[in-house]
Amino acid sequence: MLVAFLLTLLAGGATSIGAALGVLGRGTSPKLLAGGLGLSAGVMLYVSFVELMPQGAQVLSGGDVITPSGGAYAALSFFIGIALIAVLDRLVPEAVSPHEFSGRMAGTHGQTEVREPDEQAADRALRARLLRMGAVTAAALALHNVPEGFATFVAALQAPEVAIPVVAAIALHNIPEGLAVAVPVRRATGSRAKAFWLASMTGMAEPVGAVIGYLLLSPLLTGEAMGAILAGVAGVMVFVSLDELLPAAEETGEHHTVIYSLISGMAVMALTLIVL
Repeated sequence: MLVAFLLTLLAGGATSIGAALGVLGRGTSPKLLAGGLGLSAGVMLYVSFVELMPQGAQVLSGGDVITPSGGAYAALSFFIGIALIAVLDRLVPEAVSPHEFSGRMAGTHGQTEVREPDEQAADRALRARLLRMGAVTAAALALHNVPEGFATFVAALQAPEVAIPVVAAIALHNIPEGLAVAVPVRRATGSRAKAFWLASMTGMAEPVGAVIGYLLLSPLLTGEAMGAILAGVAGVMVFVSLDELLPAAEETGEHHTVIYSLISGMAVMALTLIVL
């Protein structure tokens, strides 16, 4: 349990990498961002369909052989997981949706940093608008990261052999989220420290989500309920991949990089499962 929590903490902490990029004024290559997001999506999609869903169906079937009823309950749990994360996603305003903002950062980050020294452009109205944007984005991402944290925690707790690739995938996609918060806050306040810590705190919602989810659902983390949770977690990961990671990656304009990275992520996950 401690290892699962530490891995979730590590995944959430990767937001600080994006925050550091935002406050240090380093540009982010669109191709690098597209590759990282595509790789993350490939890992999460493969582990969801090849590992978590079959495991959930086996548990729900009461043995190693998946029964029709076990498969049906797993499928139902999978779509319930998608429905839950979709409802949470709808609560996030489109203007500050994680994938919308991450994609914009890929194309404008370097441009923003070049313009920043020009104090004439940073008038009071612009600073106020950017600060509000950064604060709302931080709150939206924190809410968004809570179920992700629980999903990561459950995956690490139940399937240790896939924990590290899943954590790596979550961590990679948290980097542009930290960037998305840090850039406007730094631009608005002129404070690197405030931008860094506000962006970093959004990632800490993941271990918080793990703790809250475990405290609320720990009685269910055994037996058939665990099978339903595993299938539901698969649904959450698939939704995040299709609704957040891939759209953000495509917004960079590096389509082929996204596809090759997506396939590479699947291959890495397949190799990991075979070796382990």
